[in-house]
Parts: sequence; C-alpha cells; structure tokens
Amino acid sequence: MISKNWILKALLFLFGAWLIFDMITWVIAEYLWFDEVGYLSVFRRRLLTQVGLWVLGVGLSAAFLFFNLAIADKFRTRAAIKSYHRFEDALFSPPPPSPPPALNLPWLSFLVIGPTMFMVVMILHYGYEFITDFNISLEQDLVVPLLPRRFDFAVVWEMITQQPIQWWQIAMSLALTIAVIIKPQLSLSAIAVFFSLGFGWVLSSHWINVLGFFYPTDFQITEGLFNKDIGFYIFILSAIDLVEFWLFGLFLLTLISCSLIYLLSGDSFNQGKFPGFSRFQQRHLHGLAGVFMLSMALRYWLNRYELLYSERGVVFGAGYTDVNVAEPAYYLMFFISILFALFLFWQAFFSVEVIKPYVEFFLKNMGLRRRRSQPKRYAKLFADSYSLRAILSVYILMGFCANVWLPEIVQRVIVQPNELERELPFMERNIQFTQQGFNLDNIEIETFDPDAELSLADLERNSLTIDNIRLWDQRPLLQTNRQLQQIRPYYEFLDAAIDRYTLLKPEEEQTPDNRTQKQQVIIAGRELDYQLVPEKAQTWINQHLVYTHGYGFTLSPVNKVAEGGLPKYFIKNIGPAPRFNSDTTLEVDPRVEDSIPIGKPRIYYGQLTNTNVMTGTKVLEFDFPSGDENVYNTYSGDGGILINSLWRRLLFAKYLKNWQMIFTRNFLPETKVLFRRQIPQRVKAIAPFLRYDKNPYLVAADSSLGQDVVPENAQDGKYLYWILDAYTTSSRYPYSDPEDGEFNYIRNSVKVVIDAYNGSIKFYYLSEPRDPLLITLRQIFPDLFEPIENMPQSLYEHIRYPQDLFTVQSERLLTYHMQDPRVFYNREDVWRIPTEIYGGQTQRVAPYYLIMKLPTEAMAEFILLQPFTPASRLNLIAWLAARSDSPQYGKLLLYQFPKQRLVFGPEQVEALINQEPRISEQISLWNRQGSRVLQGNLLVIPIEQSLLYVEPIYLEATDNSLPTLVRVIVAYENRIVMRPTLDESLQAVFDADPIEPAIIVPN
Repeated sequence: MISKNWILKALLFLFGAWLIFDMITWVIAEYLWFDEVGYLSVFRRRLLTQVGLWVLGVGLSAAFLFFNLAIADKFRTRAAIKSYHRFEDALFSPPPPSPPPALNLPWLSFLVIGPTMFMVVMILHYGYEFITDFNISLEQDLVVPLLPRRFDFAVVWEMITQQPIQWWQIAMSLALTIAVIIKPQLSLSAIAVFFSLGFGWVLSSHWINVLGFFYPTDFQITEGLFNKDIGFYIFILSAIDLVEFWLFGLFLLTLISCSLIYLLSGDSFNQGKFPGFSRFQQRHLHGLAGVFMLSMALRYWLNRYELLYSERGVVFGAGYTDVNVAEPAYYLMFFISILFALFLFWQAFFSVEVIKPYVEFFLKNMGLRRRRSQPKRYAKLFADSYSLRAILSVYILMGFCANVWLPEIVQRVIVQPNELERELPFMERNIQFTQQGFNLDNIEIETFDPDAELSLADLERNSLTIDNIRLWDQRPLLQTNRQLQQIRPYYEFLDAAIDRYTLLKPEEEQTPDNRTQKQQVIIAGRELDYQLVPEKAQTWINQHLVYTHGYGFTLSPVNKVAEGGLPKYFIKNIGPAPRFNSDTTLEVDPRVEDSIPIGKPRIYYGQLTNTNVMTGTKVLEFDFPSGDENVYNTYSGDGGILINSLWRRLLFAKYLKNWQMIFTRNFLPETKVLFRRQIPQRVKAIAPFLRYDKNPYLVAADSSLGQDVVPENAQDGKYLYWILDAYTTSSRYPYSDPEDGEFNYIRNSVKVVIDAYNGSIKFYYLSEPRDPLLITLRQIFPDLFEPIENMPQSLYEHIRYPQDLFTVQSERLLTYHMQDPRVFYNREDVWRIPTEIYGGQTQRVAPYYLIMKLPTEAMAEFILLQPFTPASRLNLIAWLAARSDSPQYGKLLLYQFPKQRLVFGPEQVEALINQEPRISEQISLWNRQGSRVLQGNLLVIPIEQSLLYVEPIYLEATDNSLPTLVRVIVAYENRIVMRPTLDESLQAVFDADPIEPAIIVPN
C-alpha cells in the first residue's frame, strides 16, 4: 500500500519540477527574443540584478526570521520564577506559595488576539504591496508603481476607517488567530515564508532604483533645506527608502512573532494564565525591540527628507510648519529612538541591576522619580527589567505628540492666520522647482499685441501657413477611412497622425527654383485586427499562419477636399493600379510618387498586432485583397526566432501556451515565430523604466538615404516605421508639485524607432536639454541608447514635439506661469484651457499641430500650439508654442497678450458663430432626421501680428457615418464668414470680391 507521505512527496516533486521547467523555459525564450532584437546585454543586466536582489531579500529575511523563531522555540518554556518570599526559618515556615501569574486569561487573550489582529493588518498591507510588485512579465511598467507605501499609523487608520471590512478579512482574522493559538510555531513559520518571499519580490521589482543608487548623476541643482543635490533624492534616497520599507516590516514582524510564541508557551492559553517572561525571553525581546528601534530611527531620519514632498500647507513641499516644527521633531525622535535602542540592547546583554543606578540618578536629577508600585496580586510581566511595554508606550506617545499634535496645532494657530507671510519663501521654492521639474523654466516669453491690419497681401506672404490650415480632424477622417479604405472587415485604422512631408507643389504653382513645399498631412496605417475576422474563420491556422500582417496606409493633406466633400487622398487603396508599374501596391498621387517611398508596405509590428504568428511555413500568408481574389506572400524579414528543432518548438509551445505548435505539420526548417509584436508591449519589454507616449505614429521614409551601407530592410521596399516618444520621469523631485499626477519631473529625452516590417528597435537619445536620469540610464545600459545624430535623416525630419508632454506642461503652466509668490498665493492670474463645441459636445481645446511662421522668425515651421484664457473670463490671454523642426526642436515659446486688450477666445468665437442667424439657420436645416452637423476643431492661427479663427463644418449621417466637409467658417476680428471652401471664406472675410456679402458681427 502506498503511503500518503510518499504521494505527497511525489506531488511536491512534480510541482517543483514543473516550476523549474517553467522558469528555464521563460529564461531561454526571453534570452532568444532579446538576442533577436539585439539587446541581450540589457536582459542579462536586468535578470542578474533581479535574481540577485530576490535571493538577497528572501535569504536575509528568511534567515533573520527563522533564526529568531528557532531561538523562541528553543526557550519558549519559562524557567522557574524566583520566589518573592524568603524563608526566615524553613523549619517553622509554611510551604512557599505558588508564584502569582503575570497575566490571567482576559489579559492573556488581549495580548494574544491584539498582536494577531495587528499582524492581519500587516499581512493585508504588505500583501497588497507584494501582489502589486509580483509580476515576472518583462512588460511590467516600472514607472507607474511608485516605491512601496510604508506601514505606519496612517495606513492602519485608513484600513480601519475608510475601507469597508470584507467577509474574507474577518474569516482570515479568525483563522489566523485560531492557527496561532493552536499551532503558533507552524503558523508563524508560514507567515515568515510569505513575508520572506514578498520582501524578495519587492526588492527584485524595484531593481532599477537599486541600480540607480550605484550610478547616480548630479543635477547640478541644490535644494535649500538640506543643501543636497537633486540627484541625492532621485537616486540615493529612493534606494534607502526601499531598504527601510524592508527592514521595518522584517523587524516588526519578528518582534510580534517571538512575543506570541513566548506568550503561548507552556500551554498558557489552555491553563488561563501566563507566569511571565523568563530572563532569557526578556533579553531576546529587548534585543528585537532594540533592532526595531534602530529601524524607527532610520525612518525618522528619512522622514526629514520626505518633508520636501509634504502636502501640508498652501503649497507642495516643505512649508513653515514642516521646517520649524516637523523637522526638529524628527531630529528629536531620531535621537530618542537611538537612545531607546541602546537602552534596550543594554537590557538584552546585561542585567538591569547594572543600569538601574544610572536610571535612578537620571530621574532624580530631572526632578522625577520612578513610581514604585505596591505589591499586587500578579507578578510583573518583565520581572527582571524595565518594562518593554512601558518603553514602547512612552515612545509611541512622544512620537504622536511630536509628529501629529504639535505640527497640527502650529499649522492652525501660528501659520494659517499669517499664511502669506509665513509661507512666502516656501512658495518661491515651490514655483522654482515645479518649473524646473516640468521644464517650464526654459520657456521664452514674448508679448503678442494683435493688430487689426491683416490683409490678403499678408496671407499671400504666409501662403505656407494658409496652405496648411487643418480642415480635416483625425476623428472625421478616421470615420471616412473606415468607410472607404478598410477594404475588408478585418482591416482597421486605429489612429491617424499629423505629420509633415516635403512634396511637389501643384504644377501650376511650381517654378524652376521652387518645385517643392512642406505639406501637413494625416497618415493612418491599415492594420489587421484578427478579432474582426469572422468567428467561423478564426481557426488556429488562420490566427497563427495566415492572417499575419496589415497592409498599406492612407495619406491625405489636411487642407484639401475631394469631390463630394470627401478627403483628398495622396495615397489610398490596395492593389496594382493601371497607371503605375506592376510593383506598385497602393494608389499614389503623382505629387508624392517621387517624394514618399511606398514599396510593399506590410505591417507585421504595430498597434493591433496582438497575436503571435509563424512565418515561412507551408501555408502562404494572406497579403492583401486584389479584386475578388487574394494575394499571398511569405515573410522575408529579419524579425522572428527560428523554431527549426523539436526542443525549440517545445520551448515556445510552453512559453506561448500554444501547444498546437508541437503537433502541426506545416513548419519548415526556415519557420520563425514572431511574438511581442505590439509596439507598447515590445518597447516596454526592453526598457520598462521609461514612460511612453500613448500615440506612436507611422512614418514612410527610406532610412537608407545618405548611408554608405544600405540596410536589408530598405530592400524590396520596406519603408514603414513607427516613432514613439519616451520620457524619463520621477516622483522624487523636491518641491515640484505633481498635482495628483504620478510624477513631478519629466523629460522627453528618447525617441524610439520601430521597423514595421522587421521589428527592429532603436532608442535614440537627445543630448539637450541635459537629463540626469538619462545619463544614469546610459551608464547602467551602455548598449541600449544611441545619439540622435545616428538617426537616419529621413526619419529625423519627422520627429515632433510630443502632444502628451505638451499637454502636461500646458496644465502646469495654468498656475505656474506666475512668478510672484504673492500673486501665486492669491491666485490672481490663474489661466485655464478653453473649451470648444465639437460634435455637439463641449470639450477642452486640445493642442494642435500647425505649420506657421512665428512672429519673431523668418521661416514657417511645424509647431504645436495651445491657447489659454483667464480662469474667470473667456478672452484669450496667451498661447504656448512648441517647436519641432531642427535646429529649434524642443524649444517652448509663450506669447502673452496685453491684459488691457480684448482678444476673442475660442468660446467667444464659438458663441458668435452659433448665435449668428444665417449660420445657425443653416446648421439647423442640416440637422434633420438622418443627418447631423459636426462642428470641427476651432483653430486659433497666429499670422503676422493678428489672429485668424478657422472652424470646419462636417455633415454626417446618423447611421453608417461618412463625414463630408461642407463648409469652412473663418472669423477675423468682428467678422464671421461661412463658405464652401477655405479660399472663399478668406476672400469674403477680407472683402476681396466676395461671392456674397460677408457676415458682419457687430461689436
């Protein structure tokens, strides 16, 4: 008969073998993938660091916990208590009475159940932090989870009062209490294993903070409170905080666990009494308490620096109360913690009788006397030492008074009645460091005083700006694309990007010396979304072998309208066109045929490529539809990993959880597996410590131009690339206000280029402005980043200032454009982002790209623009411009309007448009049953020293929407015109032979 122990051992062996196999499979698969993309050194550095930190965290935590649990288990039986009575004459004296217990059942129950409940709270808090960090996926975002939250009184109070208690929490508390009482050693050992593994995972998951500790970079900026370089707080302090989180939890858990073992020793709970701690038990607990006090001292020392991120007071960062009350209190509690730790260590290593005279002498000179209690029914819990309970009680009371009550009293009584005067220097720091954190201190500020002298001659001098006024927004263009250009139901246009290309001018505008011009366009990739394949066709072969890639893209100018009000396409459709050669797969306008490379624009890596596929098999891949038939192809790119052996097929079948790979007969020796094809997933696997823009954009370019060696991906017409902006961010920049965000420092220091066909990835870094976070990352990963100068010129021409970063900076600028702290305190000049009516709904005006000539420049350039209005009014107060063209890339310019002038804001112009009778009547006429009017983005366009407002009007059906551009509204000063085209509207608004009388809106 097979014993149960043998079965259990066999199951444990199989489980362990499976875990080892799973780990080996993961490591080898990731090794091969990183080798494919060329960043094997990055993987090795990360893996070795994570494994080392995990072993260190688990090993040291388990060693400390189990060493102390073993000591507690060995000495859990209490030695005989020394009798309190002397026998004057043993012959005539009665037998000695039994020594009185230190605790009876009620108090013993309280001291057992109370710490156990506290341990439950610890498990809930630390368990949440462990689970948050427990993720072996390489795509885990390391910029979203901040440092683990400390376990302190605020956390306990929040868990008790703010979060509703769940039934499972009650059940876990009861189960843990019963387990601790019945099997204390076993249950506490299981908890020790849980915490050891958890601490290992926390240290391992914050590996980038640990590496940053060893490769810090000075910011060359010093904060004023502790006079330390900013690099100390971002690199050094973050790692020390992580160690403090670990040690505090480790020492506290050990102290509670050993206390419970001693309290439950000798079957005390069943007998209903606890005789007291033996001398050795007391020394052990005092030693553990001393170690815990050292961790508290470290916490108070670090709390001083945390004041730089304080939210107390009127601004973010250390304020008057923090500097004058909280910081001295932390110093005081730090020294008291050290003294208490030394006192507890003395009691742990020496008899209390040795130190008692010194304590009595100290109390006497302080005018205090230790209260001597009268004999009681119960013995002392700590018979041979000063009470640990008393020491901890006094310490907690002092800490609560110094850290909670006193700062709150000072804040309310002293600071708030004189807040401006008290907080003035700290507001100056907050303004200064917030501007530094979000790179607002480098904004060039100019005054823009609009005049009313704009004419058609001025428009002709700014023809490049006029020719690139955006009439097509992304939303209606994507809707039109989905109706006209998706071709098949499984194709999808997920997003459209605004970019600029240098194209031929129309023939009638060309001159021998000037044949090209910069043209603002909207480009959208035609990706394949496998979820849209008909359900009955979603077979394993179709998913992994046939539907492998998207195909082609559309390119349309932002300012052109085709017949019927539809977008005019420079590039569209799929398949051979009669007027081009047989190799052409997209229909291309002659204006762009020689300017934009097309080739075979297959998209194997994109935003919707969320399946793993196998290429080079016996099954041909679907390429693109051609009439009633389909064209097929076999992948010939550099992407993918060969699976030409049985062990590799088994490896990736396990790794990808795709067991059909083992049994299929469609594979060939040249078969490759392509996985992790989605762009965010792909780049995060390599560099998860960067924050990425949410909108990668497509670029069609020949990256081989200007290079001596032609890359393989340029052959056979592989010219599609994705450009993705990456940011270095931190939440540890002193005084910088995150405004409920996840970071208070951000720089766009990295541009990522992903080959849409081969899947290759390049990380290019910008040297200016200087970014210390990037310098540290380059030291940690010397093979990861390349200078932006190495980027092919054809791609470099398409980098642009990212909209996500610009939005963040614009929102911070609403308040932090104010330099005067008194004005800042009174919020006298707060701005806001204006709103507009879009599609019948009110929304904030999003920043928009524009080709225009800045007032102080001679040439038009590609910029990103955001208008501002005062918080309490609707007129325009300023606009911010971000420059995207070299050599001015990344520079910000803020143009402020004179406050005494009334300059119409977007909301005022929208109101004038909607209240104009003829425009309102026409819109109401269009808004009949079955159709509706879509008012597009209202653009504020600076030209010369004037502002022009342009709003496109679209008409779409309520069902099967196909938006068409029907009118263009132009507003200038107090004149509003609506005409079928932009040229007609401009002619009318400036009274140059208008087709019909202009709509004049009176002042």
